Amino acid sequence: MSEQLVKEFWQEFEQTLNKREREDAQYEVWAFGADENMARELLDLVKSGDKTATCSLFRMYEVEGESLPQEDDYNIITDWSGHPEIITRTTSVDIIPFNKVPEDFAYKEGEGDKSYEYWHREHVAFFTKEMTSINETFEDDQPVVCEEFEVVFQKD
Repeated sequence: MSEQLVKEFWQEFEQTLNKREREDAQYEVWAFGADENMARELLDLVKSGDKTATCSLFRMYEVEGESLPQEDDYNIITDWSGHPEIITRTTSVDIIPFNKVPEDFAYKEGEGDKSYEYWHREHVAFFTKEMTSINETFEDDQPVVCEEFEVVFQKD
């Protein structure tokens, strides 16, 4: 990741905020997915406005010792190589069992044909792989972090 590029990108965004907002603003930096192709595909869906939500395993936050997203958090989303492309602001966070994720949330993820069936199939495969990587088994009732967001900054 290019820390200097991320810092400059954030500073450019900060100029759009008022003084109070700048004082309170903090951000996380990350890329979507598990590989370069997935990261690009999901980033492009966000840029097009088709993707306004993301879902992750609660268990992975525990394993990796990461903080859970919070409403009003800023996220600098990068491509797989760490170049910043957009900044989002989290608008809501819910932790619910995977098998209780509603169809409208799956649609907001914007992937594939936007159907619940596609979303469910792809997320079972992804979460199964993640859990296998830590020698655990994915269960359909495991808690997931459902995060909705809006794009607040991107370069043309």
